[in-house]
Amino acid sequence: MSSGDCTVVTFENTVTVVGLGKIGLPLAVQFARKGFQVIGVDVNELVVSEVNQGKEPFPGEKQLSEFLRDAIEDGRLLAQTDTVSAVRNSGTVVVVVPLYVDEEGVPDFRSIDDATSKIALGLQKGTLVSYETTLPVGTTRNRFSVNLEKSSGLRAGEDFQVVFSPERVLTGRVFEDLKQYPKLVGGISPLSELRGLEFYSSVLDFNNRPELSTPNGVWAMGSSEAAEFAKLAETTYRDVNIALTNQFALYASRNQIDIYKVIEASNSQPYSHLHQPGIAVGGHCIPIYPQMYLWNDPEASVVRAAREANRMMPHQCVEKLENIHGNLNGETIGVLGASYRGGVKETAFSGVFSVVQRLVEKGAKVLVHDPMYSDQELEQLGFSPLHLGDSIDALIVQANHEFYSQLTKEDFPGIQSVLDGRGVLTEANWNGKRFHLIGRG
Repeated sequence: MSSGDCTVVTFENTVTVVGLGKIGLPLAVQFARKGFQVIGVDVNELVVSEVNQGKEPFPGEKQLSEFLRDAIEDGRLLAQTDTVSAVRNSGTVVVVVPLYVDEEGVPDFRSIDDATSKIALGLQKGTLVSYETTLPVGTTRNRFSVNLEKSSGLRAGEDFQVVFSPERVLTGRVFEDLKQYPKLVGGISPLSELRGLEFYSSVLDFNNRPELSTPNGVWAMGSSEAAEFAKLAETTYRDVNIALTNQFALYASRNQIDIYKVIEASNSQPYSHLHQPGIAVGGHCIPIYPQMYLWNDPEASVVRAAREANRMMPHQCVEKLENIHGNLNGETIGVLGASYRGGVKETAFSGVFSVVQRLVEKGAKVLVHDPMYSDQELEQLGFSPLHLGDSIDALIVQANHEFYSQLTKEDFPGIQSVLDGRGVLTEANWNGKRFHLIGRG
């Protein structure tokens, strides 16, 4: 079947997922596993082709390969590039198109606006449209619902329903997280919210979590704005918490205090939940969503200060390496980890870029290693590859790949200094070298 074809099936039991990325594709598969007919739409023809062959287009998502193959073989999932025809035959449309911000934190709506326009052209009376892409507060109601009305000629909240229901999962463990965390749903009207609650209750299963004051499941938020705010609040909290812990760690380093003992002691009471310090905050979520909140609330000085503190953390760590090693000019420095976090092949907003840039500014020759990337892939990212056995002068750990815990000083002849930015190295493996863990004086 070609990417432009679409089999007409029962309207009410058909779901279109717009955007087959690292969240959208697992969602499409999850809906298919619950008995719905699913049409997955993506602008990338290669992704569409691979999905229709039962091949996962990106590695690392637990159980996706097996579940995807089953959904394709059962005829429950079909991928295509034509959004309009897919929506025209669907009772529910779930939108997982990425929204990016620029360096000043201004959202770039072009991709998701384009998807919304195409959805509107196929929109039928009775359809539910759910946005799962993280958005600034008010976007679902004041931008997307309005745009859907304009292009479809239908009335939002009456002829069709609109909700916001944020994804709350991590890549690599999407199916596990879908069960573990409550699904938040907020509508532009009471009827929209009711339709959203009914849909998500039919496609998700939940683990029992007796510690929650409200039973785990689909939670009604009362409005699309409340659901949007909840996602921004939970992510912004993490950014602020990490920034605070990073500042504690820098202070501890200057005063010969072990911040990890301090964190353990502080968190022994239920009123404290300090996160772990680290060289950088990366990925599509934490560096981005606080900026979306700031776009709504430019007076949020605490959030702004935290974002700036975390943005500068890679530079702070390079300065610390220079303090323990000496002048970096002319030195060969290895950086372990191109990914923004361990176990994930993704460089979105990874700290590696700031670390490498700062080292180059110091006059160092920089080599980068990552077990998930080939030499060619590292070169395409603009890096010179580092290999085990290469002679280097110093080392910075940027990503906490489990592989790095087994490395020793013998893996890098000539090494003199090590800065572990993630707490992943085994310190005893580096005896006799200048070794520093962020936050341990």
